Amino acid sequence: MTSRDAALHRRLGLADSVLIGLGAMLGAGIFAALAPAAAAAGSWLLLALAIAALLAYCNATSSARLAARYPVSGGTYVYGRERLGPFWGYLAGWGFVAGKTASCAAMALTVGHYAWPEHAKPVAVATVLAITAINYTGVQKSALATRIIVAIVLAVLAMVAVVGLTGAHTAAAALPDRIGPRGVLEAAGLLFFAFAGYARVATLGEEVREPRRTIPRAIMIALAVALAVYAVVAAAALAVLGSSGLAGAIDPLARVVSEAGAPALAPVVRIGAVVAAAGSLLALILGVSRTTLAMARDRYLPHALAAVHPRFGVPHRAELVVGAVVAVVAASFDLRAAIGFSSFTVLIYYLVANVSAGTLTAAEDRPARWIPVLGAFGCVVVAAALPTASVLVGLVVLALGAALYAVRRRAR
Repeated sequence: MTSRDAALHRRLGLADSVLIGLGAMLGAGIFAALAPAAAAAGSWLLLALAIAALLAYCNATSSARLAARYPVSGGTYVYGRERLGPFWGYLAGWGFVAGKTASCAAMALTVGHYAWPEHAKPVAVATVLAITAINYTGVQKSALATRIIVAIVLAVLAMVAVVGLTGAHTAAAALPDRIGPRGVLEAAGLLFFAFAGYARVATLGEEVREPRRTIPRAIMIALAVALAVYAVVAAAALAVLGSSGLAGAIDPLARVVSEAGAPALAPVVRIGAVVAAAGSLLALILGVSRTTLAMARDRYLPHALAAVHPRFGVPHRAELVVGAVVAVVAASFDLRAAIGFSSFTVLIYYLVANVSAGTLTAAEDRPARWIPVLGAFGCVVVAAALPTASVLVGLVVLALGAALYAVRRRAR
């Protein structure tokens, strides 16, 4: 960061930081990822969830220790740059921006499909514009909106769990017993999409008060709450629909309450899905714009994007550009397959985070040695198990980013 780059305002405490992480994790992932994960893992869905949670724990621990040491915006882009070298930081940042931009568009389309299926894309674009406007006016307003959204989504998910666990289970049916280890790992990768939101806390490191203390605690609290919620909801869905019914459901949680004997509650679940997707989109755009800010400060992206609004204290140009790109993608493409692509690129992002954490010394408050080792190994194995198309597209995007880095470095 040069002397001309303004600093962001430190306004977020522990509660707001936890809620921003929960807003990203308790988003459309739990409403959308259960069905494709069940198709891959069958009755082993809860094992896949446990693997995804263990991987998320390792990634979160590594990220938390690094975020405490480098409490500035950018997340693993900064950690990789400082611990491994500029290229690895750049590659992590590139993968994060590409993958999460696709996730933003997918979340916006989720809002459109639930709110007004016949006009899903216009609704998605309008949602992106509204969320960008909220973020533009300051991160405190974003945190307030996230607090409301998290409360609504938690109430809806609690209702699904109670109805599912106590209602009728007569329609439950399992997929044929043909699931192998690869299917479980693929499901873990798809479910990891729903856990990746804790990164949003780290990317907001420059806007958190007492970041060395607040960020690690916020990440772990958000991750623990999300895991508990996911486990209960997944168990309820399996109890009511079985792995076969869950795998074939377009709107699995609405189907859960309908099949459990409470169809009148299905519209409430649909509304909750819209609110959840909007909350996830809000947190995602926050994280992508902050990584864009960090990369622009180092001139890997246009330096004009490093500007901070003098009144609102936010990277307003980065937020406008990110919002515009997401709106265009949402208007142009069907991004249901974006979960696999996003999971692949984000797992590479966390591979860099774990390797970076492995270079910390005892004096730098490093995590236990097994955590970054298991985290890095898990990122590679689970990423490789994702659908082949997602892996190939992810590799192409990362290769394109590496080529652009080489060209820019030579030009400099």
